[in-house]
This record gives sequence, structure tokens and C-alpha cells, in this order.
Amino acid sequence: MSEPTAAAAFPAAPRLRDELSELESQLADPAVHGDAALAKRIGRRHAELTPVVRALDEYDEVVGDLAAARELADEDPAFASEVDAVEERRVVLVERLARLMAPRDPNDSADALLEIKSGEGGEESALFAADLLRMYSRFADHVGWKIEILDAQETDLGGYRSVTAAVTAGTKTAPEQMPYGVLKFEGGVHRVQRVPVTESQGRIHTSAAGVLVMPEVEAEAVEINPDELRIDVYRASGPGGQGVNTTDSAVRITHLPTGLQVSCQNERSQLQNRDQAMRMLRAKLVALAEEQAAASAADARRSQVRTVDRSERIRTYNFPENRISDHRIGFKAHNLDHVLGGALDDLFAALAEADLKERLAEPDGQ
Repeated sequence: MSEPTAAAAFPAAPRLRDELSELESQLADPAVHGDAALAKRIGRRHAELTPVVRALDEYDEVVGDLAAARELADEDPAFASEVDAVEERRVVLVERLARLMAPRDPNDSADALLEIKSGEGGEESALFAADLLRMYSRFADHVGWKIEILDAQETDLGGYRSVTAAVTAGTKTAPEQMPYGVLKFEGGVHRVQRVPVTESQGRIHTSAAGVLVMPEVEAEAVEINPDELRIDVYRASGPGGQGVNTTDSAVRITHLPTGLQVSCQNERSQLQNRDQAMRMLRAKLVALAEEQAAASAADARRSQVRTVDRSERIRTYNFPENRISDHRIGFKAHNLDHVLGGALDDLFAALAEADLKERLAEPDGQ
């Protein structure tokens, strides 16, 4: 009995091969490289598809080897062990292709915008928000990402009432290590249990901070009617309300149809702050649209790890026990000090594996 070819075993194979061929033609066109954003988008998709198509080609090669080994074994039983070895290679490839071709979020290859807001707990919550930003920043350094603060509202003790940062991949970032694809599981409420610096009695307090992760989207990807925006300018301020700017350079943009509001005061000029605020608004509009689409679909699945809802508690950081617990997948580790130092690899791997198991149950996509 002969095994099916990749095209027969994986219905999406012909389409993916054609797409990769088209992408290679586009990358060879000098005109494409005149548009940096387009070239970047095509390059990322090419990087995603290349290992998939290579695995499909390898599968077809193994199927051919298996047919030849079986033919030889029919003539000489001594070749039976060769059949078993090639069949084992085929089984391994099938599993790898199932993982590679599992339906995926098209935003996984995007950069990300990370928003952290203090919640219950007052000043301690703001300090915890700063700890979370520091944690993500150290992980970013570890994997070669760049973090850029777009807007920050600081407190007197060095915490954040709110902070928004752009997380950008490095030039050597692998397709499976892109910022949004890795960080998207961080959306939700992060709870901390510890003795606050403001606590004189040594009592353990519980406070929380909310995290929202959004894919960074290009300007042309979101249509925004300028007539539907209200733009306010004001004087930037620092901790305690002290003036740090003598001009009205800070910008607040309200998207009237949705009520979404973003602000930026970190840049020196009003124009720069407006550009940064628009980046934030585009990301929020995309996140809102996806959330509404999922909510309105009768069969929308509710992933155990994927959320952008800050009302959902996802993780607890327990300082007295040096423990971190992710409540969605039952992950626990007693290395909180290392995690806050950016050692997030094990946690992120567990979250990605839980998500993959769920996606493997769905029809193939890519």
C-alpha cells in the first residue's frame, strides 16, 4: 500500500507551495524593496512558509523512499528493517507538519504594543506595573527585541499608573519568536502578593495590574476617517503634576464612533506625539474589531490561554513563596525572582504548547 503524497495528505500543500513561489518572485522584484513596509511584510511571510514547504518536500521524498524500500523488501526480506526506519521518519514528519500547519493567528508575525495599567492597590499596584514592564524589557533584551516607551504616566515612587510600549523584533528574530505571537498570552490581570514598600507593619498585601497586548499594524491596514477623531493638545506633566514641558506638546486622540481614547506625551513635539498616539489607536481599533468578531460568532472558541480582557485574572506572583502561578494552564514554578528578571522562556513555552494543542484540534490552515 503506497502512502499519499503531501498534496493528498495535506490539502493546503499546493496553495502554500504556490504562495511561497509567488513570494519569492516578489522578493526578487527591485520595485518591492522600494516600499520598506511591503518588503518587510513579504519577508516575514516568506520566513513563515519556508520551513513548512521544506517539510512538505521532505515528506514527498520520504514517501518515495518508503515505496522503494517496500519494493525491495518484497524481493528480499532483509530490507524489512529499512522499511521500518523510513516509516518512522514519515511518522515524525507527519507530526511536524501537523504542528507547522495548525491554524494560526495571522497577527503572530507582527510586532506588538504592550499596555500596562495599575489596578487595585494604589501606589503598590503602580510599582507592580513598573515591575512587569521591567520583566518584559529584560526578556526583550534576552531575545533581541527592542522596547520603546510610547506613553507613560508615572507616580512619585517610580511606578506607573499607565505605560504603553512598542515591542519590535530584531533583524534575526525567528518567525516563531515574533513579539505579538509570544506576548499575546499576557493579556489579563496580573496579581501580586507581597509586603509593599509603603507598608510599615510588614503585612502582605494583594494588588493587581492589567496588561493588554495588541498587534502593531501599519497605517494603510486600518482606515480611519479624520472627521471621526477629536484631537486635544495639552501640556505634558511628570510625577506629582510637575511641568516638564513649556508647550502644549501632549496629544490625546478620541475615536468618536468607538469612544476609544489614546494619549501620548513622551515625545518632544506635538507632531511626534500625534504619530505615536495614532500607532496606539490603530492597534486598539484592530484589537476591538477582533474581540467583537469573536464575541458575535456563535461558534467562537474561548481559548484557555488567549485573552485581551484585563478583567480576567491570569497569573499570581507570590513573593513570600517565590512562586509564580498561571491559572489558565496550571503552570507553577518557585523561581519568581528569576521570572521577574526576564527568565520567561519556560512559562512562554508552556503557554504556547497549550495553545498549540488546542489549534491542532482544528482544520489545517496556515
